[in-house]
Amino acid sequence: QVQLVESGGGLVQAGGSLRLSCAASGRTFSSYAMGWFRQAPGKEREFVTSISWSGSSTYYADSVKDRFTISRDNAKNTVYLQMNSLKPEDTAVYYCAAGTIASMTFKGDYWGQGTQVTVSS
Repeated sequence: QVQLVESGGGLVQAGGSLRLSCAASGRTFSSYAMGWFRQAPGKEREFVTSISWSGSSTYYADSVKDRFTISRDNAKNTVYLQMNSLKPEDTAVYYCAAGTIASMTFKGDYWGQGTQVTVSS
């Protein structure tokens, strides 16, 4: 069982940056791949990025590539999402998840409650 708590969301102007954190409980954090998803109002939840358990492999949605960076610190049981050059269309609730990666596809088994990111134009 893994419990996830996101933080770091907020209101930022377009072009600005935010860093989200996701703190995990449990001693098995380092055995999980981690991912970030987002859900905008009226839209389905969509994949943003994922990272392997070791941190050696990362995957990004085309919409955030070269702007967002995922990283993890297994000693701190935390995964991060650095978001730069934010756009109004990045506005959403951001969720972190713990799960697995197979054929470069992330599947979440445990989910956080989400943190709101709002980008003003």
